[in-house]
This record gives sequence, structure tokens and C-alpha cells, in this order.
Amino acid sequence: MAEIRLDSCDLSQDEIDELFTDSDTPLVATCRISESMPASVAEAKLIKAIQAGAAYVDVELEAPAMMSKRIRREAHECGTTLIRSYHDYAGTDSSTALKAIAEKCEHLGAEVIKIVTTARSQSDCARVMALYNDFEPARLIAFCMGEEGRQTRLDCLRKGAPFTYAAISAQETAAPGQWVNYEMTDAVYGDEKYMAGDTLPMPASKSFAQRAIIAAALADGTSVLEGYSPCGDNEAALAVAKALGAEVSAKRRKGMTALTIKGIGARTGSLDLDNIHTGESGFLTRLMIPLLSQLCNGPVQITGEKTLLQRPLKGAPEILKCFGVRLSGELVPLRIDGRLIPGEVEISGKNGSQIISGLLAALPLANRDTTLYIHEPKSIPYLFMTVDVLKKFGIRIDSEMEGGDEFIETHDWDLCDRIVFRIKGGQHYKAAEMDIEADWSSAANFLVAGAIFGKAALSGLDTSSLQADISILDILTEAGASLSEDEDGGVLHVQKAPLTAFEVDAANCPDLFPILAVLAAFCQGTSKIAGVGRLANKESDRGKAILEMLQQMGVLASIRGDRLIVQGHSLAQRMLCGMLLKGGSYTSHGDHRMVMALKVASLGADSPIEIDDIACVAKSFPTFLKTFEKL
Repeated sequence: MAEIRLDSCDLSQDEIDELFTDSDTPLVATCRISESMPASVAEAKLIKAIQAGAAYVDVELEAPAMMSKRIRREAHECGTTLIRSYHDYAGTDSSTALKAIAEKCEHLGAEVIKIVTTARSQSDCARVMALYNDFEPARLIAFCMGEEGRQTRLDCLRKGAPFTYAAISAQETAAPGQWVNYEMTDAVYGDEKYMAGDTLPMPASKSFAQRAIIAAALADGTSVLEGYSPCGDNEAALAVAKALGAEVSAKRRKGMTALTIKGIGARTGSLDLDNIHTGESGFLTRLMIPLLSQLCNGPVQITGEKTLLQRPLKGAPEILKCFGVRLSGELVPLRIDGRLIPGEVEISGKNGSQIISGLLAALPLANRDTTLYIHEPKSIPYLFMTVDVLKKFGIRIDSEMEGGDEFIETHDWDLCDRIVFRIKGGQHYKAAEMDIEADWSSAANFLVAGAIFGKAALSGLDTSSLQADISILDILTEAGASLSEDEDGGVLHVQKAPLTAFEVDAANCPDLFPILAVLAAFCQGTSKIAGVGRLANKESDRGKAILEMLQQMGVLASIRGDRLIVQGHSLAQRMLCGMLLKGGSYTSHGDHRMVMALKVASLGADSPIEIDDIACVAKSFPTFLKTFEKL
């Protein structure tokens, strides 16, 4: 971070705009009022900095009321964190007076309270440090000037302050007792070297790849899928495509893999298969159940392997029964009997989107139209990802989301309580050329690593994606991370910044849970992540696995109802107070998402973290460990 003292730099409005617009480093805009810096000029400079993208704006407690109100309003509209600051250059007041000053800052809209006094004795320091007992540490920067107060500039980080201040050099100190940057860095981080690293390419989204592979296999003609990268689930989808009768070839060009798939021109009842193997992929299994019902002339069995054999397909038999299809149970291997009967059908989406994605893929092949009503929809972004991919292959599905007044006003997916899909029958898949998006689920791990431990740069990501796990950007922004994108959209950057507790409903993005738990452990305060109920039938009982991981690491965490609650501490506080995560032997429970989260957590551990099963990461990201080493 850097504080820009606009009262000490003779910058024009255009120069302020350029400085704060072009900086990837989080900047604090400060402009102290003085005889040479009138309030009106200071206000204009601060507002220009806010509009240009300042991360923080620091307004003195003594600033004129109307100036403060205008800056507060502008900061709120632009997403700039408001600091209200008080400085006492003469001494340190009583505990009662200091507390009253902090309360006044809070009353005047401070998101961060800054109180800096001059210490004449250690008792002065103690009174200032005691403020951390009365106010939320993540929202308080309190320390003392003067040689007596020198240590408090570091101790405030021990208490949980979001950041402290240090000078660029010994010649640039702003007040007595101020540390120089390298001194403070050594005191906090010692010999630890945190990441900068090369730009990291992200693998293909298996959510997009699997949908596209199956759609291409069903199509009339030959499709080309650019940007493919292999993983266990994607290779399982290719094996299914071949089993359906599609011809598949792969070529490397321009550093990427392109798939060429000659489809089967699928029609209702056009296949005489009696068995399909879906590997370890729960999504592929659920996608194929309705499709096989529609395509095959008789009963068909689905087999699988590894963790899939223990993962119930909750709700699938009940949903298929609504369409006249019998499913032998909820566990693979399972048997499918009957063909989908189109019509008007209402089903529950509370058990997830995957079997519904299968219906969306299969029902366009039926001989009549279908209106599908889904109440309690979950993982809504994945449903619209399915619709989007099908559209590229010539399938048209109309949709309408419904909800209460708040949904109508915000269009927030979390507030949607019903979706209506209108599916015209008699459609056919057509060959297409398609670029497969890079994977936000994988990227989330590197973004969190950069936000906590230093910085990272990722390439290949689409920031307008329908992938549910793009939510990681909003979550990191709420937590305080610094994010930016190159002008051409080619590279996404994340940089360490003060992280504070966050609250999120992750029901629509359950794959983010493991890495969000690690993020929460390094966010000052208590984070709450809703949606635990979606985790029981993942590659592991993921909610239980995450809680076990956190508690073994020494993180105070619990599951209450549908929420994971995590008491977090900043990296600086953990390092200064000997509170780094505990290393040792951990189990991944055979879950690729847990492996990735454990590797990121290892960067903040007091000793190496050994993981019992790392190979399972190949399910979604075979090159994860190699990519991780580049950090």
C-alpha cells in the first residue's frame, strides 16, 4: 500500500486522476487542511482521488461538516473506504476522552478509525492500545508518535489493525518514532518471502468443457472446441462421447489443444446402448441420465468409479419419476428405465442443478414441447451455463426467473424462488465452433493466495463469464483485496491488501467453499459462509472435511445450521503473535478441491503441510501442483 499526501505533493487534478487510476497498488488519499491548504482545495483533491479509484480516503475529524458529508457520500458511491482520523501532537488524553473520540469518528461514518497521539510515557501508550479492547480491531488504527510510542506502530498489527504506517526512507519520516519501511517489513515478515511469480495460465473450465463435448457428440456435423485442457472429468466426457458413437481427435495449436468432434446426429431412440461409464464425474452422470433415457431404445446402466460410488444422487429418482422414467436408486451403478414424457412439470431444485441440466439437454429432442417449473432453485448460474452452451449448438430454450419484490429490484440470483424453462420439442443439435472458457473454480485458489500472501497474475479468464465461481471476485472485493485487469482483458491481477471478515451465501458456488474457508482464516474478524447444506454429496462430505481441516490448523471455526463461521486473523497478526496455521499431516478425503485449499493454506503454516492424497487433484486440474510451484 501507499499513502499519497496530497497536501505535500503539488499535483494537478489531471495528475491526481492519472495517479489513482493507473495504480494497481491500493492507495490511501490524504490531504491535511492547513493555512496553505484550504478546506475547499483539500476537498476537491480528495474527491478527485476517490473518483479515480483510491482504495481509502483519510478525512481529519476536524474537517468542516459539509466537506465531510460530501466526501463520505462520494466514497460510498465509489466504493472507497472512509478513514476518519484524529491526531494529537501535544500528548495523549484520558482513556475516556480517547474512547469518545473514537465513537465520534464512528458516528461520522468512519469505516476505519485512526487515532494517533504523542506518547510521553508507557502509560500513554497503554491507553491508546486499550482502544483495541473496545473497538473492532479490523476497523481501528491506533498508535503513538514519539520515541516512547515507537513500538506501538508495530503492536497495533499484533492487536489486529488493518495496517500501520512506515516511511519510505530514514530521510522521509513524517513524525518522531516512525519506522522505515524495511525495518517494519523485517519485523513483521522476517525472512519469509511471499509471492510475485509469473503470469499463470488457467486450465479450461470442466463445467463448460463437459457440456460442450456432449453437445458436440450429439450434433449433426463436425464441431471444433478450442482451448481444451485434459483432466479426469473432461477425459471421462470424451470417453462418453466416443461410447455414444462420436469421432474425437485432438490437435495442439498455438499452445492450446483443439478438439474436433464428429457428432452422431442424435435423435430420440437412435441408440442401442446398454451401458455407459462416467468415470468419477458426478455432473457427467447427472447430465447423461436424462439424455440416455431419451436416446436409448431400452434400459441402460451407468457405471462409475472412485468417490462417485459413494456419492448419492439425491433427488434424482424423484425428478425422473415426474417424467415417467424409473431410476433404480441414488448410487452408481444405477439403471435407467423409460423415456422422458414431455409436458408441464414442476420439480424441486433444492438438490442442485446438475440433473436439471440433463433435462435441459434431453427435452429439446422430445417430440412435444415441455414447460419446466423449478422451485427452490440452487446453483442457478450453472443452469444458465447449460442454456448458453446448448444455444451455441442450435438448441433454443426460453427462461424466466421469478421472485419477490427484492428480486425484481436487484435481480440477485440468491433471491430467485422459481425458474420457468420453456423447451420446444423436435429440436436437433447442430455442429459449432466454440472457445472453452478458462476455469474460475481453479483460478479462485490462486486469487486467494495472491490476496493473502503477496500478488498473483492469471491469464485466460473471462470476467463476463456465467460460471458461478466468478463470485470469487465479489467476495475478495468485499474482503478488501486489490483486484485489477489489464486494459486488453488478458491478465487479471490480485495484490495483497488489508483483509477483513466477509459474509456470503455460497449455495450457488459450493466448489468455492474450501478456498473460502482458507481466505476467512486470514481475514480479520468473524466470517460467515452460508450454503453448507450443499456440501454433503461432493467428492467428500466437504463441510465436515473443511471444519476438520480448520480445527486441525488451529483456526476457531464451527458449523451452525447452514453456515460455516470462521474467526480469522490477518497474516501480519498471525506472524507477530505466533499464530500461523499448524502444519503436519492432513487428509484431502480424496477431494481435489481440498487439495488445492490445503496447498494455499500451507503458505501460511508454521511447518510443512503433508497431504495424504494429492493425486486426486487430477480430477479437475492435473497441472495444479506444477502451476502452484510457480508462485
